[in-house]
Amino acid sequence: MTATAEQITITPEDRQRADLYNFLGLLLAGPPSEMLLEQCADLGGDEGPLGTAINALAKIAKLSKPAQVEREFNKLFIGLGRGELLPYASYYLTGFLNEKPLASLRRDMAARGMRRAPNVYEPEDNIASLMELMGAMVVGRFGPPAPLDDQKVFFNRHITPWAGHFYSDLEAAKNSVFYAAVGAVGRVFMEIESEGFRMSAG
Repeated sequence: MTATAEQITITPEDRQRADLYNFLGLLLAGPPSEMLLEQCADLGGDEGPLGTAINALAKIAKLSKPAQVEREFNKLFIGLGRGELLPYASYYLTGFLNEKPLASLRRDMAARGMRRAPNVYEPEDNIASLMELMGAMVVGRFGPPAPLDDQKVFFNRHITPWAGHFYSDLEAAKNSVFYAAVGAVGRVFMEIESEGFRMSAG
């Protein structure tokens, strides 16, 4: 029996997961505004691995200026011709853009009623889009919240094979300063999500 939208309640923990997915998506979609940098600077975490990574991001955000982070973003992801990193599943998994991983993602998005925003021209297998799609599934931005087993299928198919590798590369990238801290948050969060899904039934 499938749960109806009313039966699926979003727990505070799931709200936090969705918020972190959306936050990473926002930071990776474009250079942060002054307001977003201030929000980063105000973050606080506990003593665990994710909290430690979040505290490090807050500390670097306090020392960062929007213009300097924008230059860093451009060097990492845009560059002359191309940036230091290509944040796409197709590239990480095949060495080329717009390959089978993108086609597979588009099929899964269509099956779940998820569409790319009309003003977005990046391929959907961009890391920022995938983070936003996971956040949307958790809280039900495209219909009812996705059950955990469906989140797990989507995560294991489209995120597990490459996102951890991408975030590690972002941490270690030559041009990463602010984004090295973003990479650490992303890497630790992906590890936590992988473990959570591994331990979940179904």
